[in-house]
Amino acid sequence: MKNLYSHPYHLVDYSPWPLTGAIGVMTLVTGLVKWFHNFSINLLIIGYIITILTMYQWWRDISREGTYQGKHTILVTKGLRWGMILFIVSEIFFFLSFFWAFFHSSLSPNIDIGAMWPPLSITPFNPFHIPLLNTIILISSGVTVTWAHHALMENNLTQTNQSLFITIILGIYFTILQAYEYLEAPFSIADSIYGATFFMATGFHGLHVIIGTLFLIVCFIRHLSNHFSSTHHFGFEAAAWYWHFVDVVWLFLYISIYWWGN
Repeated sequence: MKNLYSHPYHLVDYSPWPLTGAIGVMTLVTGLVKWFHNFSINLLIIGYIITILTMYQWWRDISREGTYQGKHTILVTKGLRWGMILFIVSEIFFFLSFFWAFFHSSLSPNIDIGAMWPPLSITPFNPFHIPLLNTIILISSGVTVTWAHHALMENNLTQTNQSLFITIILGIYFTILQAYEYLEAPFSIADSIYGATFFMATGFHGLHVIIGTLFLIVCFIRHLSNHFSSTHHFGFEAAAWYWHFVDVVWLFLYISIYWWGN
């Protein structure tokens, strides 16, 4: 009988994780709605648990495929690269919709908000306080993740550990500062189109920073387990691409919403 794995393509095995992931996200969104209306977080916590368990087990299976089972051949890796590129392109258009809403409202302010931008009674953030610090943090993290990538390609495992750890710390630091900024915000998401566009754009970016940080943490754990080599490390490369995307989006957010929109 012919070996099923004698071809260079990757025939995906049956997996329950897409289904459990969809259930987890649906529970998460439903829990958010319940939290907003009924101030109950029970369903939200269940959604978080299902989603986190799915993420862990799905990542575990893909790590096994690529590291121990040899299914990530050169041709398969090429397909994964294109998949990651297309995913990032879709994310670009996702954020483009928020920038569209922001510029549509700011370049021609409606009379309902005082025909001015920022709207009447809105006190925006000073772009040279926490937002500038966060910009420096993310740009620095982009440098350190590039350092980690080049160190890995040169088989310098010590520098890869150090630079990847620094990147993770910077990502966590960014998230803490943004959470503090939200707590101190003089306006809310309900305060006209300014509050809506500000919190939707920066909030989804913050979510992407958290996801990117988790991505890098998984890569750090895999690197400590010797899953990567100088020629076989697409998992880390995908995380680095995603992190650079998060960096660039933040630069646009800072320049347009925090600085120009101020």
